[in-house]
Amino acid sequence: MAEYKAPLRDIRFVLNEVFKADELWASLPELAEVVDAETADAILEEGAKLTARELAPLNRSGDEEGARWDNGDVTTPAGFKEAFTTYAEGGWVGLAGNPEYGGMGMPKMLSVQFEEMMYSANNSFTLYPTLTAGACLALNAHASDELKEAYLPNMYAGVWSGSMCLTEPHSGTDLGIIRTKAEPQTDGSYSVTGTKIFITGGEHDLNENIIHLVLAKLPDAPKGPRGISLFLVPKILVNEDGSLGERNGVSCGSIEHKMGIKASATCVMNFDDAKGYLVGEVNKGLAAMFTMMNYERLSIGIQGLGCSEMSYQSALEYAKERIQGRSATGATQPDKAADPILVHPDVRRMLLNIKATTEAGRAFSTYVAKQLDLSKYSENADEKANAEALVALLTPIAKAFFTDVGLENCIQGQQVFGGHGYIREWGQEQLVRDVRIAQIYEGTNGIQALDLMGRKTVANGGKFFAGFAREVKTFMESSNTGKMAEFNAPLADALKNMETLTAWVIDNAANNPNEVGAASVEYLHVFGYTAYAYMWALMAKTAQDQLAAGTEEESFYLGKLTTARYFYKRLLPRIHSLSQAVMSGADPLFELGDDQF
Repeated sequence: MAEYKAPLRDIRFVLNEVFKADELWASLPELAEVVDAETADAILEEGAKLTARELAPLNRSGDEEGARWDNGDVTTPAGFKEAFTTYAEGGWVGLAGNPEYGGMGMPKMLSVQFEEMMYSANNSFTLYPTLTAGACLALNAHASDELKEAYLPNMYAGVWSGSMCLTEPHSGTDLGIIRTKAEPQTDGSYSVTGTKIFITGGEHDLNENIIHLVLAKLPDAPKGPRGISLFLVPKILVNEDGSLGERNGVSCGSIEHKMGIKASATCVMNFDDAKGYLVGEVNKGLAAMFTMMNYERLSIGIQGLGCSEMSYQSALEYAKERIQGRSATGATQPDKAADPILVHPDVRRMLLNIKATTEAGRAFSTYVAKQLDLSKYSENADEKANAEALVALLTPIAKAFFTDVGLENCIQGQQVFGGHGYIREWGQEQLVRDVRIAQIYEGTNGIQALDLMGRKTVANGGKFFAGFAREVKTFMESSNTGKMAEFNAPLADALKNMETLTAWVIDNAANNPNEVGAASVEYLHVFGYTAYAYMWALMAKTAQDQLAAGTEEESFYLGKLTTARYFYKRLLPRIHSLSQAVMSGADPLFELGDDQF
């Protein structure tokens, strides 16, 4: 099994050359105070060391041992607690946190690169600190100053962790029917009672306290999602002086036995008259929680991206070393019994599929992170509004497309190994098991597609998409040179196809509401491939500029152009069959009677 090595050259290419992050940060006063190119590069270097040396070595052993539950207590696998301590002491939990409460204040464009490294190295470990970072985000945006001062410093420091408690045994996607109750108390707190399931990191031994963000309803709350409030419920109560007090009415009833991410504790959490504190406004908890969930959805998308990168590294190393058969054009290693399997077209196809989509995904995650940074830090109202619209539009694509492609890429990497890919010690079967959950949690990919198609496209008449399309057209107009024609022409065709498809669904949904759900998954994939084509056009233009200027890294940039061509010729054409499926309409889904299934 290959040892993980962070793809720093590729990360720097996207961050510094394609998106010119340092120039963007310098233009945003709040970021200009905390980060520059030198700082970012140092963080990337240290992040690469941490993930390779501390996290990756625990990946397989953590899977073999798994998290263990004993009478309410959860023990993480050997080495996890020590690695978490090292991680926390380095300030990594608060990498993008508010500096006012001890965070480092780094931009999302930088933190997504580190998240990719973590997911590549160790999925299970990564879920603990990323959930804490997400909880901090929600608290920073919606909690009172008192709550922020009392909880954020220790959470950013990794002394305390965070969790997100939404799902209940009878209530998954439909949160409006949750039963967890919150009763107001005379001291201004609330008594929270109910059961939550599938709670990542709900209980563990990594640090001294866990701060749960819990969705619950007040006794007089309106029915449905409008009646949901958000509460901060600590595992151990915090005294006025900041010290830890009594154990709260919070317990872990069990942990799930899962297909993958076995070192991540997925808990059943019971709240029995637990003391909690309101976060934000009464009956507006879902909006507050979605502040966290939108960032978490990008993070979970990056889980698919990170697994793809690790699958590629392992499969590529194996393909170069494993000898089987001869090249169809003649032996490449006549002095050996056979040639490396890298000579075979099908092996190259699988590796190039992984490489082309992973590098496009890395660019796209950086692009979405750029919009998050602009929406948070820009002082230009129009720029801020445009970024917010793009975040709303692209977040479901990042979550669902990254993870759908991530599973495909992990399976393709496994296939490169042949029979060895099915054997545990090579690591590929664990990647397949670990990445599978990413399509399910944080809103299943079908729900993400429905969100994109229904709320983000049909509901506003395609307004958000039109903004994205304008940007792509502006790029093509500004890069309309002979060398870019091979990329801009098919990109223009793909964008036109998206415009036609979007208009078709909007028009047909007016007469048949089922068209939205029937089109959603294929539409998201068409959008994903089209967005990746835009990313490859941006990268191709950058590579061409570097080659034209003269560079000592000619092979690197030529490799980018060659991979871009592969994506355009072999992967982008998938949009045509997917588009045909969308335009076949909803009727084929409903012609079969329920009794005929």
